[in-house]
Amino acid sequence: MDREELILREFNLYPLWQQRRKAAPAFTEIASEVTQLIVPQGDNVEPQNNHTGNIKELNWSQLESAVKNCTACSLRAGCTQPILGAGAEQVDWLIIGDVPSAEEDIQNALFVGQAGMLLDNMLAAIKLKRSSNVYLTSLIKCHPLDGRPTAVEEIAQCLPYLERQITLIQPKLIVVLGKLAALTLLGSNTAATTLRGKVHDYQGIPLIVTYHPDYLLRAPLEKAKAWQDLRLAVSTMRGRT
Repeated sequence: MDREELILREFNLYPLWQQRRKAAPAFTEIASEVTQLIVPQGDNVEPQNNHTGNIKELNWSQLESAVKNCTACSLRAGCTQPILGAGAEQVDWLIIGDVPSAEEDIQNALFVGQAGMLLDNMLAAIKLKRSSNVYLTSLIKCHPLDGRPTAVEEIAQCLPYLERQITLIQPKLIVVLGKLAALTLLGSNTAATTLRGKVHDYQGIPLIVTYHPDYLLRAPLEKAKAWQDLRLAVSTMRGRT
């Protein structure tokens, strides 16, 4: 058994990698929905919140406190607790999801349950581990009540927190898992299915888009494409070190 096959088995891709059946698209390509989710890059709206002050000047401790005490939008009233993220304060790899799930809200941790186990396998396949050399976070810090779609105003309130995290972490590579975060960070109105498989630029940082583990659990044949994205991420990182 060669090294490639070993990695694919660890990633639970073998023998799916060899199959050629077409799976359903990962992202719903509805133009009106995409338009509503876009927040342009550049000078974004600062949360109107007495707890946060100027987010662009916060250190880690202050940022954690600001997120914990944020009441800038209606999401906070419906969640158990905001989730800033987890990992070392300065790492090369930054992984960004969309919105905390109900289970993540209860556990106060991102990427838990079966999706978390799959993500851990994905990271292990490229010799990464969430507790040591990866920082995990999400675009939105609060779980939306009843899993409703996130409003543009709520994205605008939460985005500065993520932007400050990126500034403080100074990652060499960003991997985005999901549609909402990808479209928001890239300021794109392009169909989200066209964003994966290539290296984008976010303020000078390479950014790669791939599928969220939750989606991969529902569409396991797409794991092969996710593996391609991870290989692209590894090769991109090699060019940065």
